[in-house]
Amino acid sequence: MGLVRAPVPGTVVALDDVPDEVFATRMLGPGLAVVPDDVPELDAFAPVAGTLGSLYPHAAVVLDAGRRDRPVLVHLGLDTVELKGEGFTLHAEIGQQVLVGDSLVTWSPGQVLASGRSPVCPVLALGVGAEAVELIAAPGTHVVVGDPLFDWLG
Repeated sequence: MGLVRAPVPGTVVALDDVPDEVFATRMLGPGLAVVPDDVPELDAFAPVAGTLGSLYPHAAVVLDAGRRDRPVLVHLGLDTVELKGEGFTLHAEIGQQVLVGDSLVTWSPGQVLASGRSPVCPVLALGVGAEAVELIAAPGTHVVVGDPLFDWLG
């Protein structure tokens, strides 16, 4: 078992309801998304313990400590790569070991929304099919950082 936990507090939404084809069609993998709470600034935390395989202001991939073949993507908002890091502060670096709940990035969902983009945060099991995970959090429920979103199967 490898629980993947909420990296931000907010309301869970199904990937079907994410207004971006790449996430909604599960092109990158299955998972859930979180619409973050409306606060001026918010930290995004590691959803699993492991190694930071990649880190950008708007996205991070953590390679699960127990199974490095289980990468987890946290994407902070949609089309936020276009912001070129503005409004995002990194707290970690590629290759760093992280624990569940370690702060990765501070950002402003409100600033993302004000820029005309969605602050929704997809959290995905990268490169696998839907059969590889079991969704735990129900769409419409509120989660806090660390609440389980989904679990790897097998």
